[in-house]
Amino acid sequence: MQYLVVNELLTIPSGDLRWRFSRSSGPGGQGVNTTDSRVELLLDVANCSCLGPFRRARLLEHFQPRLVEGCLRVVVAEERSQWQNRQKALQRMGELLREGLQPPPRSRKATRPRRGAVKRRLDTKKKRGDLKRQRRSRPSLDD
Repeated sequence: MQYLVVNELLTIPSGDLRWRFSRSSGPGGQGVNTTDSRVELLLDVANCSCLGPFRRARLLEHFQPRLVEGCLRVVVAEERSQWQNRQKALQRMGELLREGLQPPPRSRKATRPRRGAVKRRLDTKKKRGDLKRQRRSRPSLDD
């Protein structure tokens, strides 16, 4: 029985995972024409039995543009072996779910620069302006 461990608190049983296999392009020589090494792993987020309503809502919101009919899909066709591609697909699905379950980042709190920072900025601008003014007003040879 193959299952997906997302983190210490969440393990997805094999009943919620759907596998599809097909022939892949790429390396493999003549074997690529006969073996179904391309792996497609599907997780129906909307109907997953191990997800609570909070996790389900967070995943549906995070992966909304990526979902196809409510299913999160991972496709792997990198290796010649179907077993290796299955392992990679499980790893990637776990990474995706961990990323999707992360809390959203805190919104930025608007702040104003402190008085000292404003003063330093204006002082450097004034010095730069003085330097440019000195370059501009050179005495001529007639003076």
